[in-house]
Amino acid sequence: MSKKVGEIKELLHQAFDSGEYHLADEFRGDERAGVKKALQSFDKKIEKLELERQRVRGMRVYEEEYSMCDYICGIDEVGRGPLAGPVVAAAVILPKDCEILYINDSKKLSEKRREELFVEIQEKAIAIGIGMASVETIDEKNILQATYDAMRDAIRKLSVRPDLLLNDAVHIPSVDIPQVPIIKGDAKSISIAAASIIAKVTRDHMMVEFEEVYPGYDFAGNKGYGTQKHIAAIREQGICPIHRKTFVKNFMI
Repeated sequence: MSKKVGEIKELLHQAFDSGEYHLADEFRGDERAGVKKALQSFDKKIEKLELERQRVRGMRVYEEEYSMCDYICGIDEVGRGPLAGPVVAAAVILPKDCEILYINDSKKLSEKRREELFVEIQEKAIAIGIGMASVETIDEKNILQATYDAMRDAIRKLSVRPDLLLNDAVHIPSVDIPQVPIIKGDAKSISIAAASIIAKVTRDHMMVEFEEVYPGYDFAGNKGYGTQKHIAAIREQGICPIHRKTFVKNFMI
């Protein structure tokens, strides 16, 4: 007795999730329209998945170029532009040939996808270091020097010493590890993309918590960036301890 179309759809769903694509072959000769449609959908999903795998493999160009290094570390930061909150940097060492589907520059991902990848990266990474520079450091030194401080802090917090750093665009001063700055590296290197996501989600979580401590500025929504609502709140109620004084002086009455 042949299986119902609904049962076949469920079996195809299970075959896709398990990677046992050959199980679909059992239904290739079924002439029912519903089964044919289900198989077409199944084949398109496999094709789409393979394209994604090819894209992710393309993000391993630098990792493969320097494959003689045992531990390659991606470095990225987030929070250079906001009016409030720290700048956060992340250093991430992934295993060789690590596959993390849908990874990309954190700015190109939805919040939901970033949160999912944040968990996956932590599960798969060999080591992760997270560094920060406070608003006081930013105001005292300037944002570029504070960013370098955060990056060095992230490297120091790694449990494994890297053999090579792949950085998003910058060369970090006072670091005795070979570095390769890559323009738009968070979209070109899986290691830098992983660091981008770790830094972004870590900082976003912090800003959501700051919303509870310093209400009225919509930190949970704007993450410290200078939205109209944020600027209006500064003008209306003044600044709070996590505002960067050197950044907000033009908005204060």
